[in-house]
Formats: sequence, structure tokens, C-alpha cells
Amino acid sequence: MNAVERDEATEPPDLLLMRRTVAVLLDPDAVAEALPPAGAELYAVTGLLRGQLQLLVPEVERLAGRLPVESVPRYCALACVGEARERLRARPTPRHGGSLGRARRLARTLNALCDHYEALTAP
Repeated sequence: MNAVERDEATEPPDLLLMRRTVAVLLDPDAVAEALPPAGAELYAVTGLLRGQLQLLVPEVERLAGRLPVESVPRYCALACVGEARERLRARPTPRHGGSLGRARRLARTLNALCDHYEALTAP
């Protein structure tokens, strides 16, 4: 299967689901009194974010790779891919908000990758 056949056979990522996952941690319209996820729920949301990032990173990288080397959108998308890989390797630390802080950083990175994916696939 060549690259063109692969593109046609592959389902696009579910950006709506990814953005809903991000909203669990970063929704600006959330009620101020609502508590962020903790314990098992935080663990589950973090796992979901990690999995979604692992799906989206190669897609954004592939799309950005089609742009000219000197392209600003390519540079920005690949910088975000690099940040996503760093976030996936990072461990929670008390200095940076512990597990919740790590999950929020993953959420912000996933949100940015969704933006890049949309920009790179826009007609």
C-alpha cells in the first residue's frame, strides 16, 4: 500500500472527541466551583490524552512534511510535534502541579495539535 492509498484508507482523527477530552481539564465555561478530575478519573483522562496525542502526532508530522521546508506553518506544526513528544516523556512533578498540572499541559498540547491538523487539512 503506497502513501496515497494509505491516506484514503485511514480514517481522519476524531478531533471532536479530542477537544471534548481537552475540555474536561481546560473548559473556560466550566463552573468555577467544579473540581478538576482527581484520582482514578484523572488517571483515565491522562491516559486518554496520551493516547490521542500518540495518534495525532504522526498525522500532523506527516501533513507538515508535505509543506516546503521554509514554510512557517510547517515549522510551527513540527515545533508543536516536538513539544508533544516532550510532554509524553515528562513525568508529573510537585513543582509543576503534579499529576493535574501534567494532564493540563498534555491537554493544551493536544488542543494545539488539533489546531495544526485543522490548518494543515483546510481546503
